[in-house]
Amino acid sequence: MRKEILEIKNLSKVFDIKSKRLFEKPAKLKAVNDVSFKVFEGETLGIIGESGCGKSTLGKAIIQLNKANEGKIIYKGNDITHLNKKELRAMRKDIQMVFQDPYSSLDPRKTILDLIKEPMIIHNIGSSEERNKRVKELLVEVGLDAMHSTRYPHEFSGGQRQRINVARALALNPKVIVCDEPVSALDVSVQAQVLNMLKGLQKKYNLTYIFISHDLGVVKYISDRIVIMYLGKIVEIGNSDDIYNSPKHPYTEALFSAIPPESPFEKKETVVLKGDIPSPLNLPAGCALSTRCHKCMDKCKKEQPILKRVGDNHLVSCHLYK
Repeated sequence: MRKEILEIKNLSKVFDIKSKRLFEKPAKLKAVNDVSFKVFEGETLGIIGESGCGKSTLGKAIIQLNKANEGKIIYKGNDITHLNKKELRAMRKDIQMVFQDPYSSLDPRKTILDLIKEPMIIHNIGSSEERNKRVKELLVEVGLDAMHSTRYPHEFSGGQRQRINVARALALNPKVIVCDEPVSALDVSVQAQVLNMLKGLQKKYNLTYIFISHDLGVVKYISDRIVIMYLGKIVEIGNSDDIYNSPKHPYTEALFSAIPPESPFEKKETVVLKGDIPSPLNLPAGCALSTRCHKCMDKCKKEQPILKRVGDNHLVSCHLYK
C-alpha cells in the first residue's frame, strides 16, 4: 500500500488586482480555486495546464512562498498551513523547490560553493569542512565536477545551472521537491539529461516530486500520476497511462490531441477548443470550459462540476460522467 506524504485540501489563492479607477475596490483573482489532491511517497505527480492556469502559483503555495487564503496543506499527517516563522523554516528542510529559470534563481555574486552550502548554514548543519565536502559530493551527484565549486553562475550553461539548482535543493536531504518547469528553458537534448538525472536521484534517495510543466511529452516521461488544471481548478486526476491512453475530460482530450503522433503512419484526431478563454476575474457561473467546450450542455453553463471517480485512481470534473 502506498504511503501518503502530502495532502492538499481545498486550497485557494486569491490575488487583489488594483482598479484603474480611483477609490474602486480591487478585483479578486482566484489563481488557485479549491484544489484538492494527495501525493504519495516516492512518486512523481505531474501538474499540467496552459500558461496562467495556476500551476506555478499552486507550487509556491505548497512550499508557502505564497500564503494560501483558504484550505490546508498536510505533510505526514500534520497541518503545516499556519506555521510560525521558526516552524516554517524547520519544515522547509523537508520540502524544497527547483525554480523555472536557472539564470535568475542563482545569485551571480556568489560562488557555487557559497550558493549550495547556504541552506546548510541557515539550518546550522555540519561544520565548515563538512559543508564544503557535502557541496563537492552534491556537484558530483548531479553530474558536475567538484572543482566547479569555485566558479560563478555566469561560467555555466543553462543545463549546468539547473543541475546546480538541483544540488542546492538536495543540500538539506528533503523528502519532497516541487519542480516548477525545471527544463522548459533548456534545449531538448539537455532536457533529457536533466530528466534522467532527476529520475536517478529519485530512485537513490526515495524522493517525491511534484513536477509542474506545460510540456506534455516531458510530463508523460517522468510522471506516475497526472493532475490537469484549467483556470485554477483541477479537471482531471489519474495515472499517467490512463490519462494519456483514455482522457475523460474534453479539455484533457484537446490537450493530448495536440501532441504530434510518434509514427507518420498514425492517424490522430485533433480536438479543437473554439472561442476565447474566459477572464479569471469573471469566470462563467458553471464549468469554466463551457465557453469553449464542443460537448457543452445546458447544465454545464449553470452548475459547477465536482471531481467524480470514473475508474481506479481516476477522477474527472465533468457533467458528462455520473
